[in-house]
Amino acid sequence: MTTSPNNTEDVAWERFCGLMTVDLTAVGDNYRRLTSETRGREVAAVVKANAYGLGAARVAPALARAGARKFFVAQLDEGIALRPVLDAVQTGCDIFVLNGLVPGAAAEYPLHNLQPVLNSLGEVEAWQRFIADRKTPPPAALHIDTGMNRLGLSPRELDVLADTPERLRGVLLSYLLSHLACADELGEAKNTQQRIAFVAALRRLPAVPASLANSSGIFLGHDYHFDLARPGAALYGVNPTPSRPNPMLQVLRLQGKILQIREIDAPQTVGYGAAHRARGPMRVATVSVGYADGFFRALSNKAKAWIGDDMVPVVGRVSMDLITVDVTAAPPGVAVVGAWVDLLAPKDGLDSLAETAGTIGYEVLTALGPRYHRVYRDH
Repeated sequence: MTTSPNNTEDVAWERFCGLMTVDLTAVGDNYRRLTSETRGREVAAVVKANAYGLGAARVAPALARAGARKFFVAQLDEGIALRPVLDAVQTGCDIFVLNGLVPGAAAEYPLHNLQPVLNSLGEVEAWQRFIADRKTPPPAALHIDTGMNRLGLSPRELDVLADTPERLRGVLLSYLLSHLACADELGEAKNTQQRIAFVAALRRLPAVPASLANSSGIFLGHDYHFDLARPGAALYGVNPTPSRPNPMLQVLRLQGKILQIREIDAPQTVGYGAAHRARGPMRVATVSVGYADGFFRALSNKAKAWIGDDMVPVVGRVSMDLITVDVTAAPPGVAVVGAWVDLLAPKDGLDSLAETAGTIGYEVLTALGPRYHRVYRDH
């Protein structure tokens, strides 16, 4: 149904021009699905970038209720904001900061019960100095680069650390981590190369739990699971196995409101640049979402929307605040001013829209603008 959001939090929803509905039950079910795939190995939840744009303050508690006890963010400030949110629903959750140790801010990590993921020898040394006078050192994780060439100890730094174990004296390591570069490409040789490099690195460092698999890495097989998996996008409905049907439930619904409908005829045009030209009589609906809301300009004249079961193509260019859709084939009593238009395919969702825009579901999620009225369903 598109004429009403039909949610429990839809107070005064009529005044909003865009609706973003997040199914928290589906988020929890996706977490349990991934836990099942790892055959009982522990599964963390990556909630960086405001839970990939969906709202960490609501999504992280839902994941905690589903069983997650370890959470990953990117930035220190994200971890600081997340700590009271999690403590309110579940004590004892660990929060890891992937982007490492912020210079001059080491004290912030134990103050907020956060664990830095140490990404270089310099960070290891800075952390060791910070904890030197502490009776009980706070824990930290250590990231080993096995081929991403982004963050983590380089092979040279790994050699130095392995040859001088005193550099880790007093450091309480909770996990050794690495990150897969091509996990969504089944059969890619680099996945095997990284796994082998990770196993070799583990043999040279203190025996602590290990973590390698991201969302797609979970589906590469049990050899990639180690002690902890770290899914992110799959929790939110993005397909972790692009070459196969999506095993995850859709989490997100996006809707825009019809602001105006007009009838035009050839040779009239629609929108900026006269990018769509009518070939005959047609009804055009102007909808209240644009690229400022994360509906990419690349979707111009390409995207599809839905009114009920009727597909209505986007025609003309996507502008900052508006899109136009061809509602000629939609029933006149349904395509009316004030009706809601679904902007994601009912079944394919994020991945279909992302493919049309020439990008990935991750970017679609994190680009969602602040003007949507956010509704959270937990049924």
